Amino acid sequence: MADADMPPPDGKGDSDPKVDNDSTNDIPEEQRKEAEEMKEKANEFFKRQDYNQAITFYTRAIELNPEVAAYYGNRSFAHLRTESFGLALQDAAKALAIDRGYIKAYYRRASANMALGKFKVALKDFEAVAKIRPNDKDAKAKFNECKKIVRMQDFQKAIAVEDNHKSVADSIDVQSLSIEDDYTGPRFENGGVTLEFVKDLMQTFKDQKKLHRKYAYEVLLIVKKVFEGQPSLVDITVPPEEKFTICGDIHGQYYDLLNIFELNGLPSQENPYLFNGDFVDRGSFSVECILVLFCFKLLYPKHFFMARGNHESMTMNQMYGFEGESQMADLFTEIFNLLPLCHCINNKILVMHGGLFRDDAVTLNDLRKIDRNRQPPESGLMCELLWSDPQPVCGTGDSKRGVGTMFGPDVTKKFLQRNKLDYIVRSHEVKQEGFEVTHDGKCITVFSAPNYCDTMGNKGAFITIKGNDLTPKFTSFDAVVRD
Repeated sequence: MADADMPPPDGKGDSDPKVDNDSTNDIPEEQRKEAEEMKEKANEFFKRQDYNQAITFYTRAIELNPEVAAYYGNRSFAHLRTESFGLALQDAAKALAIDRGYIKAYYRRASANMALGKFKVALKDFEAVAKIRPNDKDAKAKFNECKKIVRMQDFQKAIAVEDNHKSVADSIDVQSLSIEDDYTGPRFENGGVTLEFVKDLMQTFKDQKKLHRKYAYEVLLIVKKVFEGQPSLVDITVPPEEKFTICGDIHGQYYDLLNIFELNGLPSQENPYLFNGDFVDRGSFSVECILVLFCFKLLYPKHFFMARGNHESMTMNQMYGFEGESQMADLFTEIFNLLPLCHCINNKILVMHGGLFRDDAVTLNDLRKIDRNRQPPESGLMCELLWSDPQPVCGTGDSKRGVGTMFGPDVTKKFLQRNKLDYIVRSHEVKQEGFEVTHDGKCITVFSAPNYCDTMGNKGAFITIKGNDLTPKFTSFDAVVRD
């Protein structure tokens, strides 16, 4: 379910609670009026897609008048847009505690639960809304969409057998797939992926044409074997004077991926790259992005690296559309399960998609031992590597996303000292300039999907370092404008 389809924030006239509550009467009229003004300012920021500012002003409205369900409901919606699913759930619950009949709070709570993969819980809320508003087409569509996912999960569980360790890849007979005479797209040369094949593939996708499924299957089957041979933590050595590039989230934004290669050069043995997760979902060209990246991995297995992100999972793919782009969903899932979880560069820089850990005694050896060949769990080291976020205050806390951990500058400092590292690089969060340096320069975020979801207005960025100078250099870039 795309949250763009959800009802807009409540406007004027929708903010009064629909239950008897005398506590609001204790608030002076002038203060209630000021709260409404804060809400209207927040709504304007929301319309301009400045969700952080919207959250700030919804919060001010709540502080002035904490007994209005719509204030919490609107802030919940803004938290959904910033992917703070845990905070969205909290605000939806507060709204419903004030007014059990406040329909939009059920939408918010259901959307947050869907984003966290809790489809059966979300289904109950969508069902309630559909019953209350039987003529609401949007409510009915969301209910049916969620029900479809729940039924699919139940079906997959029902047909599971003890022999479920068998790989989907083993059942694919590539040789039986024939290539039609009128196919004019890229073809393997000398039985495999070459640089010319990848260049042809990139242009084919740029022209919004397709790769024949025989070649797509072959790429996936070969790259699966490559990732099978890699550990959960991959060590990378960058020689002195050589450049190394780290990219963050791509999210199916294929034309922006091509722009990175225009700005920074194609991957090669002399121009190595690390893509730090979330290659798919949200954008319209997930399959195109992932196949091009996989091909570069096959071309340069020791100079092109890919880490798993939280969106390389079955739940995220069901939510945000990647699964629907390809009939190869099960094979993609098997490959995603094999992607390394983190990389260590020159024994000094640890790179992961999400962040650090609630446990303050984690070592690199602990990360090497993670059994990653599975769907991400809801807690533990693997979960935190994929989902955690930094916070400005010291210590750890519950994640704003509802999964993972918030970690402060003291946590980062201790982790680096314990493991003799200089700094960490992570992705996972939209940043206005495409990057952000926090925790006294020891925690760097890089995000490479500009104008995320075609709404955020942010720049993308990538990081370059030299083997003998690990000081990060940042390049920001705007989204590609297409006709």
